[in-house]
Amino acid sequence: MIECSREDISPFTWADPVEGVVANVEQLTSPNFDERINADALSLIVVHFISLPAGHFGGNDIKRLFTNTLDFQSHGDYSSLRDLRVSAHFLVERSGTVTQFVACSRRAWHAGVSSWRGRDACNEFSIGIELEGDRFHTFEPRQIASLQQLIFLLRERYSISDVVGHEHICPGRKDDPGPGFDWSCFD
Repeated sequence: MIECSREDISPFTWADPVEGVVANVEQLTSPNFDERINADALSLIVVHFISLPAGHFGGNDIKRLFTNTLDFQSHGDYSSLRDLRVSAHFLVERSGTVTQFVACSRRAWHAGVSSWRGRDACNEFSIGIELEGDRFHTFEPRQIASLQQLIFLLRERYSISDVVGHEHICPGRKDDPGPGFDWSCFD
């Protein structure tokens, strides 16, 4: 289990609160988004995990995947990702560094076929946050502290009623952020 952390992480602020662009984070533009029907209807944060290659941390392959620049021949596991077009609004690396790929006012392609509280197509009303990790390794305290700060900022700006995992909106299909994620840190 991770510990709820309040490490010394600089609070995030808005560079553009209307568009939903966060200041003091790395900005990389993903082409994998489209327009929301109603950007004011955001009510959900979906937490995911990702590692590329699986079980390996560090490097830039996650960023390359989300920006469609991944070299699919650089690792044997990547050939199955060739036609995948995915993104998230944010990636929180194990170091606590945050990258934003899609403005919150736009619909990132992170949830896939999904449903929450009777509403389908969660991409329309959610913000997707990827944690660099997997189900076998605990998340880092600095990473969790950055996630907490980011969620705090998002809750101040949007009417976020729920923070859930990919496993909650796609039960039986997804299992992230996994059994090592301590939900009590985000109540």
